[in-house]
Amino acid sequence: MALSNTQYNTIMRVYEQKQTKNRHVREDRLRYVYANVKGYRLLDESVATLSVSQGKKLLNGDPDALTVLKEQLRQLSRDKKELLRKAGLPDDYLEPVYDCPDCRDTGYVNGRKCHCFRQAEIALLYQQSNLKEILEKENFDTLSYDYFDADSLPAFQAAVRMCRDFASSFGSSGRSLFFYGTVGTGKTFLSNCIAREVIEGGHSVIYFSASMLFDMLSRNAFDIKRQDNLDYLYNDLYNCDLLVIDDLGTEQSTPFTLSHLFTVLNERISRKKSMIISTNLSLPELKERYQDRIFSRITSSFDFCKLTGPDIRMCRKRFTNRK
Repeated sequence: MALSNTQYNTIMRVYEQKQTKNRHVREDRLRYVYANVKGYRLLDESVATLSVSQGKKLLNGDPDALTVLKEQLRQLSRDKKELLRKAGLPDDYLEPVYDCPDCRDTGYVNGRKCHCFRQAEIALLYQQSNLKEILEKENFDTLSYDYFDADSLPAFQAAVRMCRDFASSFGSSGRSLFFYGTVGTGKTFLSNCIAREVIEGGHSVIYFSASMLFDMLSRNAFDIKRQDNLDYLYNDLYNCDLLVIDDLGTEQSTPFTLSHLFTVLNERISRKKSMIISTNLSLPELKERYQDRIFSRITSSFDFCKLTGPDIRMCRKRFTNRK
């Protein structure tokens, strides 16, 4: 994924901190060796002396000077390692220290992001998604069919297959999903399952309940001191890889919310950015509440997934109470 400048700089600051920390570790080790391993400092300092001496010979036309220098440096290296061993220290005690030897704490190997950079991305995206604790509990691994009867199970299994396909192909098509149906049928749970897979694939996810999203937009829009916050918020809403809006219809229906919902939908659709929206509203209720231009945007740009069946939350609560 393409991280925002802020996200990228956050990760690179961590690498800078690693480099500084490990440089100090090596400096501390070198001071310890100089103070406690007799003769080591002299050998270390003789490297520069030999290099200057053989360099002069090379400039004066001695063809063997470079070969002799290389052999002398190899011998010095062997002698230094021997001193370290006699002091009870490993041969590589004074080698550069890295948290990740593969990229040497730069984040890149041959111009490509190192595996440690990818892990840092995922960790940052989890942290910034506000979903980490929820997704540890709600994901495809914890999904259960125990609360469905024979009539409702096939439809839910089909919905799960649709969600797995959406998650596995994420980023290649710009698809969006619209969950609708009765309360407690798994809409939010399946949204979270997808979010978990998308984040672990290295993509950015932003989650809002509808009421939280429009409350935040209105608070920032009408406060001149928060204009910078509003700009950052819009940038994230328009450009994150996946935007999840949960419980659409629970927000207050005002000209402000309708206008901003249309803008968010329109911007993300035009940028081919994926969304997941869930609602307890029926499609006729959705059309009546949000009018034609928003309804048209949703119906023309989203794959629809209707969820029906038992209220899973109530079933789980009854099952827990029986224990």
